[in-house]
Parts: sequence; C-alpha cells; structure tokens
Amino acid sequence: MTLVDPGDPGELAASVRSTFADRYGEPPTSLARAPGRVNLIGEHTDYNAGLVLPVALPHATYAAARPRADELVRLVSRQREETWEGTLGQLGPGSVEGWAGYAAGVVWALREAGYDVPGVDLLVDSRVPVGAGLSSSAALECSVGVALLDLAGTDPAEHRQQLVDACIRAETEVVGAPTGGMDQTVAVHGVAGAALLIDFESHETEAVPLDLARHTLLVTDTRVAHELTDGGYGSRRADCEEAVRELGVPTLRAATLEAVEALADDRVRRRARHVVTEIGRVRDTVANLGDGDWDEVGRIFDASHRSMRADFEISCPELDCAVAVAVQAGAVAARMTGGGFGGSTVAVVPDERVDAVMRAVDAAFVLEGFRSPVHLRAVPSAGAGLVPN
Repeated sequence: MTLVDPGDPGELAASVRSTFADRYGEPPTSLARAPGRVNLIGEHTDYNAGLVLPVALPHATYAAARPRADELVRLVSRQREETWEGTLGQLGPGSVEGWAGYAAGVVWALREAGYDVPGVDLLVDSRVPVGAGLSSSAALECSVGVALLDLAGTDPAEHRQQLVDACIRAETEVVGAPTGGMDQTVAVHGVAGAALLIDFESHETEAVPLDLARHTLLVTDTRVAHELTDGGYGSRRADCEEAVRELGVPTLRAATLEAVEALADDRVRRRARHVVTEIGRVRDTVANLGDGDWDEVGRIFDASHRSMRADFEISCPELDCAVAVAVQAGAVAARMTGGGFGGSTVAVVPDERVDAVMRAVDAAFVLEGFRSPVHLRAVPSAGAGLVPN
C-alpha cells in the first residue's frame, strides 16, 4: 500500500525557505500555503450555478516569494525540472505554457485587478498529487496568490474573494483550462474540521461540520491522469449550455427534472439530468451528514457515481473498480470525485477497515492489470494563508 503523506507543515516550510535561499541567494520574504481538495459530492454543478461540497486537504502547495527591483519574473518548482523566466510585460492570456502558466497567470491576474505586484522570484513545492482530480492547479494558484498579495502590501485574509477571482482568471484566461470556480473557492475558504457548502447561484459559502464518528475519508488516486484541457470537460460543459438554451432557463439550477426529461436529444438530456439530480444529492448529503446517517450517505454516493458513469459518462474502469471494491471491503460510501476521465475516488470508511480497503483495492488493480493506485487520508483542513516565520 502507498499512502501519500501530507508532510509536517513546519518541516516543509523550513525546507522551502532553505531551497529558495539556495536557488536565489537570499531567503524569501513571504511564504504561503494552499490546500488541494477532495469533493464529497457535487460534480459539474459549479458551472451550472449549483451546489458543491468539497473538503480542503492537509496536502498543500507551498509558495515562497521575494520581490525584485526590476520587472523580471522567475519561477521554479521543486517538482519540475523546467523553469520559467520572463517580464511582467510579457504576461497575459496564452503567454506561458505548462505548469508555470498557473503561477505566472496569477501574477498577471492580480495586476489586472489593480494590485501592485512587483517583479518576483518564486519557488513552489507541492504535496498535492498532480492529475489526480484533487485540484493541484488551484493549490498552486492560491498559494502563489497569497504570497503575491503579501508582497504587494495587502493582507490576503482581507482579500480572499479577490484572490479566488484572480486565480480563476489565471486558469481560464492564461492557461486556457475551463474551471467553474469550486477548486479556488475551497482552496481559499476551506475550514478545518468541516466541508464547505458552496452555492454558485448566490456565491455564498457555509462550513458544514464533519463529525466522522470513527470514520475516515479515504481518497484513492487511480493514477489515470485527469486533465481539464483535453476536451472532455469542455464538451460536457457545452452540452449543459445547450440544455439551458433548449429549456429557456438561465442555468440548470433553475431547471426541473420533468422539463429535462422532455429534452429531445438523448445525450443533452442525460447531461442535464445528472446536473439537476446531483444538485439534489448535495442537499441530501448535507442533511444526512448532520444526522450521522451513513447508510443514506452511502446510497447517495452510489447514485452519484452511477449518474456520472451513465448520464455524464466521465467515469472509467479504474474508478468503477475502486468504488466497487471499496464498498465490498467495508466502506460505507464511495464514489468517483472530481472532473472525471480518471483521477480519484472518495470513500467513507470505518477506521478499523481503512487498511483492509486499501489492500483490497490494490489487489483488485493488480488483477485487472491497472497501474498501482495510491491513497490519501483526507483530514478536513484550513484554506490558504501565510506561513509565519
């Protein structure tokens, strides 16, 4: 079994500061962190003005920064060999490719929003698995954004929504990856010990306390790469937009299931049906979490996974296997999580069954000839912030 350790925050911070000083010759003046996330329920509902229920992970990205007297921007990642160097004037939509686009995009977006972001040396270090559907990109964006706001003389805690908006712009306009905003919102607004109910119609957030009562949130990364830029995400979003046009409603949040079932096109009907029923499942999950009714949460998770597999068509054999085997081995609830086409599953597992579930999933993947998965314990954690010296 491989369990991904989030690392000790103090040790990670010290290591990042030391590496920054070795790389740039001086210590950083600002260090920030932002978490990855796992979504308990509510897939592809954010861009449909719906509800989502994510949890911020203990696995985070750390960003160290130091201002420069010129307009140079230098970007380094401890996870990547390639670096990026350019000027503030070069930044903009489509100007930077690869991982650096997410960081450089935040520099551009914050400056576009009126913040006095200087030239900067940046170094990032991440414990969020890449391509796992756990929002490694938003963790990168938001950690960089917090550090940059600090360099600009602004208290990041007082500009959290502006930070979210800038990180969304970085991902959509600079990188060109469609995002509904859930990832950046929970990365910034996440609350320790709670899930975050986000309403994308009112744009309000509410902390939903998670009393796991001797249960563990277990994430399984299937190691099937999940990419938002490969077209699958965009095509699903386009189908939802087509349903909105045909139904004559402002968003699918306003659609009724009866109206959706009358849509003529089978594919568009199934996409819309998933969104409308998934929004209802988020509400039901919140209610049943409050009651501690794990049997009902299990039924809701199962219905969500079936909907994503059959109606939204974003599951894959590895995800289906991980979900089914987790339940067989003792999980009380399991479903795929994230944008789909790979990525991860999330399961609610009695503490005494966690090792058994991980072993069973690992064994099933060997039998099926899949890549070996890795696992994470998803302890509900706090959102982005500065790391004190």
